[in-house]
Amino acid sequence: MPETPTRIVITDVDIPFGRLILILLKIALASIPAAIILAILVNVVVGLVFLLFGGMMSGSMHW
Repeated sequence: MPETPTRIVITDVDIPFGRLILILLKIALASIPAAIILAILVNVVVGLVFLLFGGMMSGSMHW
């Protein structure tokens, strides 16, 4: 018979200020490659949409 899980509530985390700054700096540095990869993916998707529907959009833009 499986045990029921024990619920734990964390009320306080004691992290020195210098360590917290280092953790946040690592998070910021790790987000840079993720943002670059995301930007490349968005550009690819937008490029594909433009290739598929670009002719229709450019035809309707003539004044």
